[in-house]
Amino acid sequence: MITILKYFRFSLGLILLFSIGYLNAQETTNPPAIINKNGVWLKGDLHVHSRHSTESSNNSVSKIINFSKSVGMDYLCITDHDNHVKGDVAHHTWADPEFKSDSLLLLYGAEWTTTRGHANVFSDKPYDHQRLFDIRDARDINIGKVKKSLGVHLSANHPSGKDNFGFSYDLVQSIEVWNSAMWPKNANAIMIWDDMLSSGRMMTGRGGSDTHHGVPTSSEKPGANTYQAEFNYVGTPTTWVFAKERNLKAVVDALDQGKASVSSNPFAPRVEFYADFKANGKFEMMMGDNAISNGKPIKFQVQLIGNKLPEEQYTVTVIKNGAKLNTFLVGGEIPVLQFTDTPDLKGRTYYRVTVEGKNTDYPQVPKSAALSEKMVALSNPIYFNFNPDF
Repeated sequence: MITILKYFRFSLGLILLFSIGYLNAQETTNPPAIINKNGVWLKGDLHVHSRHSTESSNNSVSKIINFSKSVGMDYLCITDHDNHVKGDVAHHTWADPEFKSDSLLLLYGAEWTTTRGHANVFSDKPYDHQRLFDIRDARDINIGKVKKSLGVHLSANHPSGKDNFGFSYDLVQSIEVWNSAMWPKNANAIMIWDDMLSSGRMMTGRGGSDTHHGVPTSSEKPGANTYQAEFNYVGTPTTWVFAKERNLKAVVDALDQGKASVSSNPFAPRVEFYADFKANGKFEMMMGDNAISNGKPIKFQVQLIGNKLPEEQYTVTVIKNGAKLNTFLVGGEIPVLQFTDTPDLKGRTYYRVTVEGKNTDYPQVPKSAALSEKMVALSNPIYFNFNPDF
């Protein structure tokens, strides 16, 4: 009789747990989307090469800018290799008469190309890149002093592989976690990003097409390399930033602060990620924000905004401290979900999300979707108990 009672209690417990889990799953679906009126979402590409990089001869600045405008980009950073112009990008890329636009925000930057790896510089104003070029073989501590004096944002490029980033990650504010349309090759970059986050660094994850070869214009014949632009060109992937205003400084500030997400192309939906830290239904935290945990459960909201595929079911995976916490299926006109979890009371905790599903077509770069496979978007983290100064 005792055995039967124990079995009954155990079975009832399983039923209750299953029921609670089912109800919670139902409660997470289809809440209203959050309308964030504190800024504006801007999309762009942070890693593009023009003819001022020696292997990009058919990719003029005007071609890049006109293409970017045609696909609705808001900002762009042309990042030519500094060793191709002996560090003097200011008198090459930026001095190019074609480096101008009445609508596209053009950041100042270059790819810092060294024997220890590559990094991109992002700035809202011209800066003396020659100073960085001249110390590319110096000790990290001295490089850091020059970078700080220039007031620029330094970002680690394609951190693993042939041109891995071999400097201290204390030098950079962001890391290229999604390089080019070929998503699978970024697995090691994601692993490094999670390692850096786990070490307490509040490091922004961003994308970059790293495109070198341009789409031929109507007056040009396709060259030996231009076919590559059918697979990878401006916007594969696209980095979205939540800027306070539509200007260059606000774009760089958003990158500094982690107010960013990445999508497979300019027409794919962006992912937004929020947290209701005060439990008042206002979701006052978003990607890049940091709070001191009070040990209580927190409700999070994930939403896909933009060109969703209404019939598509998207898989949203929640990553907590580098490990999968949960997976959800969402769909509809505005795919939105909520989940609840409790950050550690004393230790550091971060959450980020990835979105997989069928990719939105990118007609201008028709073969890119196949390389992106099912990866649609990823968010930056929301942080708890991080000390950015430690």
